[in-house]
Amino acid sequence: MLVLLGFAMVATFMALIMTKRMTPLLALILVPTIFGLFTGAGLGLGDMILEAVGQMAPTAALLMFAIAYFGIMIDVGLFDKLVNWIVRVVGHDPAKVVMGTALLTAVISLDGDGSTTFIVVTAALLPVYHRLGLSPVVLTCVAGLTNGTLNIVPWGGPTVRAAAALNVDAADIFVPMIPSMIVGLAVVFVFAWFLGVAERRRLRREDPARWGRAEQRFDADSVTFGGQGTTGSGTDDAAGQGSGAAGQGSGAAGEGSGGAGRRGRRSGEPAPTGTVGTSGEGAGVALMERTETADSPAGPDMSDTALDPNRETLRPKLFVFNLVLTAVIMVLLVADILPLAYLFMIGTAIALLVNFPNVKKQAEVLGNHSSSIVAVVSMVFAAAVLTGVLTGTGMVDAMSTWLVDVIPDSMGPILAVLTGLISIPATFFMSNDAFYFGILPVLAETGAHYGIPAVDMARASITGQPVHMQSPLVPAILLLVSMAKVDLGDHHKKVLWRACIVSLVMLASGVLFGVIGIYN
Repeated sequence: MLVLLGFAMVATFMALIMTKRMTPLLALILVPTIFGLFTGAGLGLGDMILEAVGQMAPTAALLMFAIAYFGIMIDVGLFDKLVNWIVRVVGHDPAKVVMGTALLTAVISLDGDGSTTFIVVTAALLPVYHRLGLSPVVLTCVAGLTNGTLNIVPWGGPTVRAAAALNVDAADIFVPMIPSMIVGLAVVFVFAWFLGVAERRRLRREDPARWGRAEQRFDADSVTFGGQGTTGSGTDDAAGQGSGAAGQGSGAAGEGSGGAGRRGRRSGEPAPTGTVGTSGEGAGVALMERTETADSPAGPDMSDTALDPNRETLRPKLFVFNLVLTAVIMVLLVADILPLAYLFMIGTAIALLVNFPNVKKQAEVLGNHSSSIVAVVSMVFAAAVLTGVLTGTGMVDAMSTWLVDVIPDSMGPILAVLTGLISIPATFFMSNDAFYFGILPVLAETGAHYGIPAVDMARASITGQPVHMQSPLVPAILLLVSMAKVDLGDHHKKVLWRACIVSLVMLASGVLFGVIGIYN
């Protein structure tokens, strides 16, 4: 009964958010509560959930102060140079912008922290997406896929958990899987390219007069829309509905979070209404009517966005200080000397004190990021309801036992491959801790009877990480969709099947390279 209730609860949650019948926040709270009552837990649900909330508190504190810190760094101009460099490299070609998203995410993901990666990538690229009219769902899809593929690095978490659970060396798990990880990244970049090409074609359909000519230049690989390297860009005349972008804006992409832009409107122009929490292939369109002049700079106009070159929060004289401060925080983050939440608390305090000595200004700057903080932290605590019910009612244990019992003895020789297949849905439905410390040891013990080394089982178990990173139980993905103002259901529609393919490719390549064995 617990197995049926567990899978039914997760399926109901996914169906409600993907069909937009309920927001993720409400679904995370109400669905587990209802199913928890069916288990007979009664008033005991309160204790289960509060215990999970307590376990989630450090993560919520980390995200709260990480958002505040990087929001301040965006305000003072730390990422402006990075965005300008990206624009120079990718120009205005949607396909190149999406490929640049994958590349930037891959580089930053090497620090092993998904939250930091998504903050930086969203801050740097969301204004570019809005200006070119690209759907932010594409950004979350590509960033989620890339980060999930690289999540198998030893300092990322899953590999260390597998090593600890099976008492093997983390390097013995990860190093042989590097070729499979590279193959997985190659598949991600292929997906990124086709997503970019699809966005280019969508823009051409919606504004054939402008983007049709631009697409011809894209295909010829000569110059990009707006005349990159030859001619420049003038002014924006209109902005359409933003995919999941909140608020109104003309010449801007609407209100954003961590780089999504500020509400703004050019004088004398009507402000079209943005749609909150919606997205789609036709959403996120910002028509770019530009007049090409010889002296106007190439690249998207960042006026009225979080990267407005004339914003009064810029602190160019403190650029070196802010860069060094951020670098120190990143080094300490990797070194794991201080708890991450406390590290970002200190960083936020120092950044505020140095960049904004005035107390009133400090409060104003923090207030500007309060909506982003509340959105993410509330989702994290709501996710605690789901994890609390899964764990407290025994659903996770029952589901784990069932998964092991359904494997017939005849499939023993391919148990490592089956472990990889099981990891794809299992790590989506439950936390990494539950899978690696609950299910994997049982599977590994079973595999030992067939002569399958524990290290093979561990390698197979980490191939499901591209799918795991899309789970609503992962705070980092909640952060990503919240900052991009993308509906979680829309993100899942675009990313889940692609993530499954990447995981299957990594598993298959591991078998082909001989690091995940089949034993007779």
